[in-house]
Amino acid sequence: MNMKAMVIIGLLSLTLSCGVYTFSPSALGGIKSVAVPVFENQTTQYGIGELLTSALSQNLVSDNTLKVLPESQADAIIRGTVVTYSRDPYTYTSGETVQEYICRIGIKVKFVKAKGDQIIWEETLSDFGTYSSDTESEQTGIDSAINKLVEQIMNKTVKGW
Repeated sequence: MNMKAMVIIGLLSLTLSCGVYTFSPSALGGIKSVAVPVFENQTTQYGIGELLTSALSQNLVSDNTLKVLPESQADAIIRGTVVTYSRDPYTYTSGETVQEYICRIGIKVKFVKAKGDQIIWEETLSDFGTYSSDTESEQTGIDSAINKLVEQIMNKTVKGW
């Protein structure tokens, strides 16, 4: 076989191997299940840890890549703490009254193997949601921020492999 043919075969093999990608549990290094204990809440915003935990658990169940189990039965654990929450004016009307508010949530989260507590990834994440002061409640902004945070966690946990 001549040198040109070997280079072409090598490049073709390399190109094809780069196209293989899977969201299967085998891509997660043998992790097939996950536990999501309630996120600790270090803010004064009541219930925000529970809301985040519930949204993340529901998203994991819907995604179906990892089975959500109790901590004692899971291969890995997503642990988190809500460390910051703020609500501030975001936009104003021409009359200088608040038109929209912005809710910001900051969390520390880590994904660890259940046996041995080996950290797979650990991050400080933050995101925000806005809501109209006329037609929506603060909960709308909180829910929007939580949904964005859950998406970040999902991307790192099951879509980033």
